Amino acid sequence: MLTLSSRTRPLGGFDSPPGTAVFRINRATRKPSNGKHSAQLLVDGITAVDGYALYLCFDESAAARLAQGKQVILLPESLSYLSDGDVITVGNDGTLVRAMYRRGSPNNSFLVTERCNHLCVMCSQPPRTDDDSFLVDEILEAIPLLDRSTREVGITGGEPTLVGDKFFDMVECMKRFLPGTGVHVLSNGRAFSDHAFSRRLAELRHFDLMVGIPLYSDYAPLHNFVVQAEGAFDETVRGIINLKALGVRVELRFVLNRYTVTRLRSFARFVARNLLFVDHVAFMGMETVGFGRTNLEDLWIDPHDYMSDLEAACLTLATAGGRPSVYNSQLCLMPKSLLPFYRHSISDWKNEYVPECESCYGRTHCGGFFASNQAAFSAHLEPFHSPESVARFLE
Repeated sequence: MLTLSSRTRPLGGFDSPPGTAVFRINRATRKPSNGKHSAQLLVDGITAVDGYALYLCFDESAAARLAQGKQVILLPESLSYLSDGDVITVGNDGTLVRAMYRRGSPNNSFLVTERCNHLCVMCSQPPRTDDDSFLVDEILEAIPLLDRSTREVGITGGEPTLVGDKFFDMVECMKRFLPGTGVHVLSNGRAFSDHAFSRRLAELRHFDLMVGIPLYSDYAPLHNFVVQAEGAFDETVRGIINLKALGVRVELRFVLNRYTVTRLRSFARFVARNLLFVDHVAFMGMETVGFGRTNLEDLWIDPHDYMSDLEAACLTLATAGGRPSVYNSQLCLMPKSLLPFYRHSISDWKNEYVPECESCYGRTHCGGFFASNQAAFSAHLEPFHSPESVARFLE
């Protein structure tokens, strides 16, 4: 698991303005074209070049030599993965660095806000009420610094639509500065029950945008209970319909836990009959962190115990012409019939394997585990003991 933020040690005359500053990392040995947002990473014998706003070192003696007249930060080894083109934020006193974007990773998402109008019983990042509007300002500052070859970026929360107009500002900024980059928005969908709000997003005409919306049941009271919000089911479904009617792509997300799996088969039939126009349906293993950990005793079910229902749900949707996928699960738990729907989905920075996987020959084909899922995992993990056994299973 990668550490995305770490305490750091500033040296020299560190006088960054109040708040946080955003920098694009550069290992070049020439003067930067945009010094204000450029940080030179001094590794592999690279020497400092005048013109950068910030210098980053892992070697204390090199940092000390630079400290005269320059803003220098000594980084810990936990951030040694930082590289050319990555974007970081630096606290105004230089003691905290956060990796905001990694150019070499396919898993880049921007946390827009930690506020939310749901209180999901298994939420992996419980909402907060603090004023975190500065996060959007950082994102808007960072977007022009991102590599234009980036395949996709995410917008997530909390609930991103709660930032109002700035939600549309972010999408528009991404369209302008990242014309070839897809955008995936994670939203509970309720704001889109307002047709005018949905129309504003559609009118931006982003070439590759999808909104991922959780729908946890075909039965409204169960969905409302899971998200802890009365009326949420009706608003969410209206939001899905509005977006699709306006040409915006929509993905349904269904988190698998003890409450929701009771309706897996009926949920699939409901979607096949009423919402088959959505672009994707993702069945997602639960992350046991946040409220997922707090409520673990009520939520946890061994994936082995719902696998036949998951198999039936995926086959129902696929037969009807839908596009189901299985996320956040392990290869050895899959029935062979689910392999066409199985995806590696856990972000690289929080993807790990448990000791039971050490001797498994199927690891390269397996999505693994959330690093946070140490509280519970299946009792039915069964390593593949030879390359041949993996090949036979995958054929």
